[in-house]
Amino acid sequence: MHYLRYDHLKLVVAITGASGVALGKKFVDYLPSAIDAHVVVSDNAFTVESFEHNKVTLHSGKDIAASISSGSFRVDATAIIPCSMNTLAKIACGISDNLSTRVAAVALKEQKKLLLAPRELPFSAIALENMHKLAALGVIIAPPVMGYYSESSSLEEMERFIIGKWYDVLGIDNDLYDRWK
Repeated sequence: MHYLRYDHLKLVVAITGASGVALGKKFVDYLPSAIDAHVVVSDNAFTVESFEHNKVTLHSGKDIAASISSGSFRVDATAIIPCSMNTLAKIACGISDNLSTRVAAVALKEQKKLLLAPRELPFSAIALENMHKLAALGVIIAPPVMGYYSESSSLEEMERFIIGKWYDVLGIDNDLYDRWK
């Protein structure tokens, strides 16, 4: 696994939908402090008032002209946690009518890592088709699935496991969960 250098890493985290917002916030809170995090909060997500992370720039989901909406800003990776089915469908169809979908479109065109954490259950055939289309383009489809083999004994431990797995696929070094020895 190639881990990213933190001294220049720019990461966009978009929080879409209403349920699962706390997991998106924890994803940001656990980030190493050296990462330059840009957080987009959609209208349907609750207003995120504070982050423990000391290098967070908050962006409105309506600000389509934000710096992160341009490929020339040079974002290293983008994660949409949680990713509503509406956001996922727009990304799959190339619609970029808000900042969350625009940063995803930029990640695709710039061939940067893009992680989507779909949050609804069960998945419809349309949602699965959209996920398949995006996965074929190299998008990391990683819903917050419980890993029972992690032997987590609390919800917080399970969330740390899920976030740690997301960091792993994005190349962010972490010790959020116990690894197999």
